[in-house]
Amino acid sequence: MARTAAELPKGTRITDYISLGVITRTFPIEEIEQVLEETGKRSKRQRDLPAHVVVYYCVALALYMQVSCREVLRCLLEGVRWLMGPGTPLKVTGRAGISQARARVGSEPVKRLHDRIVAPIGVRGLEKTTQGTWYRKWRVVSIDGSTLDIADTEQNAAAYGRPGASRGESAFPQIRFVSLVENGTHVLFGSQIAGYHTGEATLSKQVVQHLRPSMVCLADRNFFSYGLWKKSKETGADLLWRVKKNLTLPCFKRFRDGSYLSKIYPSAKDRRHDANGISVRVIEYTLKDVPDAEPVYRVITTILEPQEGPAKELAILYHDRWEIENAFDEFKTHLRGKRIVLRSKRPDLVRQEFYGFMMAHFAVRGLMHEAALKASADPDRLSYVHAVRVIRRKLAPFVASPPLRRGKHFMQAFLTRYWKNEWPHDWVGATRARSNERSSSGRLDHASHGHLYKTASSIWLRYLSEQYWDKPAIVANLKPPPFHDRCARDRSPVKCKDYRAC
Repeated sequence: MARTAAELPKGTRITDYISLGVITRTFPIEEIEQVLEETGKRSKRQRDLPAHVVVYYCVALALYMQVSCREVLRCLLEGVRWLMGPGTPLKVTGRAGISQARARVGSEPVKRLHDRIVAPIGVRGLEKTTQGTWYRKWRVVSIDGSTLDIADTEQNAAAYGRPGASRGESAFPQIRFVSLVENGTHVLFGSQIAGYHTGEATLSKQVVQHLRPSMVCLADRNFFSYGLWKKSKETGADLLWRVKKNLTLPCFKRFRDGSYLSKIYPSAKDRRHDANGISVRVIEYTLKDVPDAEPVYRVITTILEPQEGPAKELAILYHDRWEIENAFDEFKTHLRGKRIVLRSKRPDLVRQEFYGFMMAHFAVRGLMHEAALKASADPDRLSYVHAVRVIRRKLAPFVASPPLRRGKHFMQAFLTRYWKNEWPHDWVGATRARSNERSSSGRLDHASHGHLYKTASSIWLRYLSEQYWDKPAIVANLKPPPFHDRCARDRSPVKCKDYRAC
């Protein structure tokens, strides 16, 4: 018996059906609409680009830095074109309309969404534990900063400043940012940005507020100051920071492992009167047979008992601080692209684009973390470049997954195509990794690459099943056609002899 194909209703706005699959799962529309409501940026009338779509668009900008802003929107609409048919006319908003939509939303909702959701994701339990994330009872994090080139406009230059150069000033204004990173997963969180001439230590006063009691924070010698150490310690987190060699650290008690107890003071006067001192444990060590190594390295820590953290272990742990440099390289070189500046031409949109970048990096790293757990592998062994390519390849069909409250008609059309076997089977969890696929570093085998494909696809299908499958009203009038024994057993995409009868 012939059935009427389910279609999207006439007059439906295409933008109501835009989302980003894996990214939508990381940043649910309910959270987006909540922050839009809190900041007063929620759309009050029907627009081609409503506020929630603009937030998703800011994340998509980071995934397609090499193309124009209109082309990014076309990429989002490709999934809807796939669902509705190649002949469906789609209106792509012009550059001016996209810029106006971004300006209406501003940076505050995007930053608030970032601060609310972007956080460490490493787990520890009897069944699954994220490798490389933990040292004894602590979650290992690091703090550091970097800079990014932004569009060369008068407004950006006035707001953020330019670095100096041998002949005048540099070609592009720059922003400075400071972030915390979860060493094991390379998730950047607690990020803050300011103008180029704002120091990293100044920005760090806001960043360290994201430390928690279960963490141990690593930092290099340029971050140490009495005020910042005290502020960081008050969060309950433990600290392991390198200090400069000219810092006065008297020895009060020597331990068997070579470390000793000391105190730091806010001033020389307080040191003379032994006032306002904070107890620290000092570890001094050398690196033998290492080219260009300094004569002595000195780190201080709030872990005062050698039994909790032996000096040798802490000295080795400190050098994991370099993991944050790898995380910066991921989104500055591989996600953004080499020699590419942020495209926003106004200061507020620069902030918006930056936090969109950080959320895109977080979504990619979340996918890699889930794949690593399934493969029982260290997340560091998965190729970041490969993960970004997987998401970019699958973004178009993922876009056709709408938010729940807009999804009734979508789900009808989706199920119709799925039951007709028009859905490519590698999108529903099949692993098609080639045996010669390798990571950019050559460390990853094809089986682990397959987990990226499978995880990206299964995340999307799980999102659909959790959102729609238990909604009888949606599927009540859509009964799947009868399958033969083999088809019913595994719904194999291979056509059987009686495929047409099916």
